[in-house]
Amino acid sequence: MKLKGAMGRKVWVIGSILFIVLTVGPPVASISEEDFFSKSLHYTGEGMRYWYEEEGGFMEMTQIPYDQLDCKNCHVQSCDPCHAQKVGETNFFTVVKAYKNETCLACHSREGLTFKFGRKKGALDVHVDKGMVCANCHKGEDVHGNGTFYHSMRDVQAVKVTCMTCHTVNKDISAHTVHGDQLDCSACHVDNTTTCMNCHFDKFLETGSRKGNFFPMQSFMLLINYNGKVTAGTAMSMVYKGKKFILYSPYFTHAIQAKGKTCDECHANSAMKLIEEGKSVPMMVFKDNKIVPWEGVVPTLPDKLEWAYLDKDGEQWVEIQSDEAAKVQLVGYGTPLTEEQIEKLLMSAEE
Repeated sequence: MKLKGAMGRKVWVIGSILFIVLTVGPPVASISEEDFFSKSLHYTGEGMRYWYEEEGGFMEMTQIPYDQLDCKNCHVQSCDPCHAQKVGETNFFTVVKAYKNETCLACHSREGLTFKFGRKKGALDVHVDKGMVCANCHKGEDVHGNGTFYHSMRDVQAVKVTCMTCHTVNKDISAHTVHGDQLDCSACHVDNTTTCMNCHFDKFLETGSRKGNFFPMQSFMLLINYNGKVTAGTAMSMVYKGKKFILYSPYFTHAIQAKGKTCDECHANSAMKLIEEGKSVPMMVFKDNKIVPWEGVVPTLPDKLEWAYLDKDGEQWVEIQSDEAAKVQLVGYGTPLTEEQIEKLLMSAEE
């Protein structure tokens, strides 16, 4: 059909513009792999390298650069680990594989350990229990990056999803109004933190295996400041050539419970009473050749937290008796609780 008059001229002009734009007009900015995936934390593994090599990091003790360690080997260099599905002798691209938890847990093993702990004690993450998968929350930019190079997943906007992405604050719950914006959801709704303590670095280097060379546990949760709020935190201790090292960090353990903690689980609890008496909290004790971890909520106060550090004599764990203090590092932009915050935690709910 031929259009005449003004309408015909308009169609011709619009068609000409589209032709120019699509062929020789201003180029559409191409999104290259270099701009996105190759700058993502999944690709770079920068989070581990940054804190390891940063001033005060564990490399000051080992003197081994990160790129000489096998830690970096888990970080992906292509789309294949998450998207390649083999049919016969050919790999095909698929998003189905990316929506399977086992794909993520192949590298994110601590989450797998968390789910194992949760099932065992009847405290499985509420989202996992309802059949959700990692990719329901962690979508495109969280996984593929957004073109920005980040040092850590704790950098602002490095991971976009938050509880508030899906949930709203129920102000009928008094804890939500009392704490206001000062408390992150995880501080109350994470069951306990999954952590790996006393990583024996000498054995890692000697055997190339982590199995049997650290203590996984999920019996306590640290409270730590991060990004203007008190949030859930963790600790990780390491031993190298008889020397002791521990780091503290904000950490989101995927062990969310629908019901939050009660007031007395944090306020005037057993740990706070010890601190009030000027004592240290025995976070990890080595007794009768067994590790006995603390149970419950504890504030991040490095000088008030006491940890056993163990060396290995063959396959036998032996407590390090050195009086030399452990080297302490705060990572993930976390900071200890303030005196004012400690005063509030010393108060009972009734006060």
